[in-house]
Amino acid sequence: MHDLAARALHALDPEDAHGLTIRLLQAGLGPRGGADDPILATDLAGLKLANPVGLAAGFDKNAEVYRPMLAAGFGFVECGTVTPLPQAGNPRPRLFRLSQDRAVINRMGFNNAGLEAFAARLAGARAAGVVGANIGANKDAADRVGDYVTGLERLWGLASYFTINISSPNTPGLRALQTRAALEELLGRLAEARDALPPAGRAPMFLKVAPDLEDGEVEAIVETVAAHGLEGIIVSNTTISRPPLASAQAGETGGLSGAPLMGLSTQVLARFHTAAAGRLALVGAGGIASGADAYAKIRAGARAVQLYSAMVYEGSGLVGRIKRDLAARLRADGFSSVAAAVGTA
Repeated sequence: MHDLAARALHALDPEDAHGLTIRLLQAGLGPRGGADDPILATDLAGLKLANPVGLAAGFDKNAEVYRPMLAAGFGFVECGTVTPLPQAGNPRPRLFRLSQDRAVINRMGFNNAGLEAFAARLAGARAAGVVGANIGANKDAADRVGDYVTGLERLWGLASYFTINISSPNTPGLRALQTRAALEELLGRLAEARDALPPAGRAPMFLKVAPDLEDGEVEAIVETVAAHGLEGIIVSNTTISRPPLASAQAGETGGLSGAPLMGLSTQVLARFHTAAAGRLALVGAGGIASGADAYAKIRAGARAVQLYSAMVYEGSGLVGRIKRDLAARLRADGFSSVAAAVGTA
């Protein structure tokens, strides 16, 4: 029924459909997942997950519906991206369905209600399950690195983990923070801030990277992340590249997500797995629409996975289908756990 409702929402503008979905979830009309297969239980940088299938950032920007999404069967939910000050984002239209390609292009621009509203809603989240906070910088910030530090400090003790989002293509200049010198400053200041905060609130930190990386950048990012004590990397955000696409809106500006991203993001994930050599926890994101996709990410080196765009086409029942198929694939190949399959491709 929920999958049929998802298809019916395609009659609406994509952003309006998303807003209606959030309101329906707030009203208690979301799906309910059953108990997870024990083979799916896993550990992500010390976070105990009943299953490794997470909801990526972007769906619940303002931490409004993480409880119903956990109830729907996700093993963890990432809220955000949140910036210190509220901002409207880029002008509409800024979200496009590429139905023929099972893809989405967005140029949202970190639209969100700001850190204070986000923090108020996140109170009590850690008791509900594993809920992460994806933090970013305001478009017009004089000190973008300072914005990340502000987000970390304000949400300390509220989030199960933090994601440092420097890889959205929709905030001008943001991806420049992936260069080694800029990343050294960013992660150095964040590590210093974390060390000064109460130990009781300590939570893992992940860096979210783009798939559009040049030769040598993967290794430089891994070494910088490891040197500053972050626990892992999320691979990857949307791409600014354009593989062959059939949809009429393929030329829209913004980040491409969905099925066309699966191959590229998995190749980049495998490069990070090789470079990290077990030192960092990797999360695979980008293009996951099936149990086979999730399994491919895990075998490429991911300890957990995240999805979002595929639900636009498959509905919220997708998470249950992925988990059942993933469990079956693990058993068929003789693995006793998710962890046993990581990096075996």
